Amino acid sequence: MAVQTPVGLATANGRIEVTRVDIASKLPGRVAQVRVKEGDAVEKGELIAALDTTELRAQLAGAKAAVQRAAASITHAEADINIRKAEYDLAEIETQRATRLEQTSAGTRADLERRRAQSLVAAAQIEGARAAMVEANAAREAADAQVAQIEATLSDSELHTPVSGRVEYKLVQAGEVVAAGGRVVTILDLSDVYMTVFLPTGESGRIALGSQARIVLDSVPNAVFPATVSFVAAEAQFTPKTVETQNERQKLMYRVKLAIDPKLLDTYRDYVKAGLSGNAYVQVTPNATWPAWLAIRLPNVAG
Repeated sequence: MAVQTPVGLATANGRIEVTRVDIASKLPGRVAQVRVKEGDAVEKGELIAALDTTELRAQLAGAKAAVQRAAASITHAEADINIRKAEYDLAEIETQRATRLEQTSAGTRADLERRRAQSLVAAAQIEGARAAMVEANAAREAADAQVAQIEATLSDSELHTPVSGRVEYKLVQAGEVVAAGGRVVTILDLSDVYMTVFLPTGESGRIALGSQARIVLDSVPNAVFPATVSFVAAEAQFTPKTVETQNERQKLMYRVKLAIDPKLLDTYRDYVKAGLSGNAYVQVTPNATWPAWLAIRLPNVAG
């Protein structure tokens, strides 16, 4: 005999669902390894798969060599600047000496002009050496940027799971070539498990986010799992967008998600699996009393 739904509660049947996370490759390339198989439990941040990086590592070695060449060019430019400054200082001293000699008629005007020309040349060479320094620094920055870019690409060649969970699908094998955005593995996020139910307008309109709920699974009929309302759809389903009569409005159904506490799932995830069917009971009246048969009862996992 069917059990009558208590006052202040709404009931509906539904199925357990789990959020799926697709692990996809940002880059095109050949898959070097897939470290998991379907059904494996994985922890957040764990390495799932990796692309072949032989070519990238060769490029990285070349980029690092370019950094070393740029560093050597900087050292050479610094030394050249110091040499040109020394030559300029010497040319200035000789110009001053030629000026004194010319003033006392001990030297010629032509010698003074030659010394001045040498000083101007030395000054120009300093500017040339400084320009070479700027160019060497720019080459070093470009080489450093190239190294950083290749290292970032190498990092993107390793696929890590952003969530803890269980591998649902392994979509490629080692040696296969994937395109950019190609899916490699699908992970079930076991920290985001919920039941989706559909309730009519009159009941869904009274449900608030955070309202208490209970879930009784067909596979574990003697257990009652606690849940909370995490989502209520803004639009109805199963009926035309425009309805005219009150009778038709009664057929409007709204999707409601009942979230299960992730901490509870750590212990009972073997009981609460994707696809399991069951009944859900939701408070539509604040502080509605739960009957004894809907008191929280969790499976015994001892032993």
